[in-house]
Amino acid sequence: MDLLISRIIDKKNPTVAGLDTRLEYLPEKFLQAVMPAGVHSFEDAAEAIYQYNCALVDALYDIVPAVKVQVAYYEMYGPAGMKCFEETMTYARRKGLSVMADVKRNDIGATAEAYAAAYIGRTDVAGERLQAFPADFATVNPYLGVDGIAPFTKQAAEHGTGIFALVKTSNPSSGQLQDMKVEDGRTVYEVVGDLVEEWGRDLVGEHGYSAVGAVVGATYPAQGAALRVRMPHTFFLVPGYGAQGATGADLAGCFDGRGLGAIVNASRSILCAWKRREGVPFTQAAREEAIRMREDIAAGLAAAGKALR
Repeated sequence: MDLLISRIIDKKNPTVAGLDTRLEYLPEKFLQAVMPAGVHSFEDAAEAIYQYNCALVDALYDIVPAVKVQVAYYEMYGPAGMKCFEETMTYARRKGLSVMADVKRNDIGATAEAYAAAYIGRTDVAGERLQAFPADFATVNPYLGVDGIAPFTKQAAEHGTGIFALVKTSNPSSGQLQDMKVEDGRTVYEVVGDLVEEWGRDLVGEHGYSAVGAVVGATYPAQGAALRVRMPHTFFLVPGYGAQGATGADLAGCFDGRGLGAIVNASRSILCAWKRREGVPFTQAAREEAIRMREDIAAGLAAAGKALR
C-alpha cells in the first residue's frame, strides 16, 4: 500500500485504469491489424486483447499509478484468457504500475488459503515458493467474516501485498443488503467497515494506511465521506466513476485532508474512449480521457480543500 501511495504522490494522480477488456471493445481497424485472418478461437481473442492491453498500458503508464484487471473478462475466454490475464499483469508491472487483481474471492479455510496464495502470495511447488499471478492486490468479499480474510492478511504480511474488501459497492441494488440496519443501529456496510478497519490494524504502513483496504463506491458520496471518517487507516478503492455516473465532485469525501486515502477506478470510459472521439487513435483517446479524469478529480479535491500534496 505504501508503494501504491508513493506512486500516486509521484504522479499526482489517484486513479487506476481498469482493464476490463472484451473483444467488442477493440476498434475494428486495430483488430484487423493484429488478427488479419480474423478471430476464430479463444486463442485469437486472447491474443488480440493482450495486444490491446499492452498498447493501453504503453499509453497510460506515465499518467496512472495502477491498473485493475477484472478476471471475469478473461475467464470467459477460457484458458487462453487466463494466460492473457497473467501476461497483462506481468506487462503492467514491468512498466512500473501497481497491479490489482479484481477477483472478489470469498471462501474459508484451505480454499481461502489457496485463493490468497494464487493472487497475493506464493504457492509451494516441490519445495519452491512460486508466484501464480503477479498481483499487488486482490479484491475480496468479506461476507464469511474473518475466516475468509485471515488467509489473505497472512499472505499480505509475508509478501508486502494487500487486499480491498467490499464494503459499500457502487451498484444500484447494493442497499438491499448493505443498507440494512442491525440491532445496534449500524448499517451492514458500517459493520463491515468497522471490521475491515480492525482486520488491518496490524498492517498499517508509513503513510498511515493499512494493507487491508476497502471498496467504496463513488455513486454513494455521502456514505463514502462518512466511511472516510469512520475508517481512518483504511485506503479506499473507489469504483463507479465515468460509465456509472460519478464525477470528480462526488469523490472528495473519500479522501483525507492530504488528498490521499483513495484511488478511483475507471474502466469503460478509458477502454472505449475511442468511441467518443471519431478519428482519434484509441491510445490517444485513452490517454486524453485518463488526463481529463485526473484533472476532474484534482479539481474536486481542490474545491474541497484537499488538493493532493
